[in-house]
Amino acid sequence: MTVDTLAVETPSDLADTPDAVNLSTAAPESSTDTSTDTTPAEAASTEPATAEPAKPKKAPAKKAAGKKTKTLELTLTVTGTADGEWKAELKQGTTYLARDLAVAAAAVSRAAKELHEDLSTPIDEVIEEARAQQAAKVAALEAELEAARKALADLD
Repeated sequence: MTVDTLAVETPSDLADTPDAVNLSTAAPESSTDTSTDTTPAEAASTEPATAEPAKPKKAPAKKAAGKKTKTLELTLTVTGTADGEWKAELKQGTTYLARDLAVAAAAVSRAAKELHEDLSTPIDEVIEEARAQQAAKVAALEAELEAARKALADLD
């Protein structure tokens, strides 16, 4: 049984491109334009006979121009109530990563400001509206409590 082994090639500092005419060794009548209508085999035949035979080049490992960035899509839903309670849920596709997480209104406001001003302005308006409603509710409850204390004092 015989085993053929290939010698390891030393890395070349030439670009990983198909066989192209080397301008320094090309015939003097060739122009500086490297785009010719010749096939790689014809281009190789124009090189001097003393040149090393053309070796097939490997394609580059990563193509920067044709590579598309993989996107990761997450959906964060933040829901608030008029009572000032905020809940958050996070989805990736159809899978919930987190559900019904209680979050503070201040945290929602800070997060929106960090993301973008166009997000923070309407969210802050909603939070301010909820704050005003809660303040009115507190005032009404305080008035009711004061009336109940006065009624209790009248019973003594």
